[in-house]
Amino acid sequence: MNLALQTYEVRPEEIAEALRSIGQERADAVIVQQNLSFTAYLRQIADLAISYRLPTVHPTREFVEAGGLLAYGPNLFALGERAAWYVDRILKGTKPADLPVEQPTKFELILNLKTAKALALQVPPSLLVTADELIE
Repeated sequence: MNLALQTYEVRPEEIAEALRSIGQERADAVIVQQNLSFTAYLRQIADLAISYRLPTVHPTREFVEAGGLLAYGPNLFALGERAAWYVDRILKGTKPADLPVEQPTKFELILNLKTAKALALQVPPSLLVTADELIE
């Protein structure tokens, strides 16, 4: 696919400088990893990314709701339901070691059309049809 990956380790106070640098390097896109310390900064990340014309991808819907372009990751509600199932079994006496290890089975694709328009991106019809949710 002829992609070059550049990794940045960024603390919250370095977000603006990191995105400015990434924008100056003319990156094609930014993948924002899940990081609890960034939760309060999702809107700032999204706004800066748009200002530097950087499409962004994140694993949770909260980022897209804050203005990020796209989220693809496990459905957190479904994960919470499975966690409740485990708690129920343990409270009923099942040993945790006897419970199966599971991985997420439900993933969701969420696209922010307002952000796509702000970035002047043409969203392929196949992506529009495939998305679990479109935010306008």
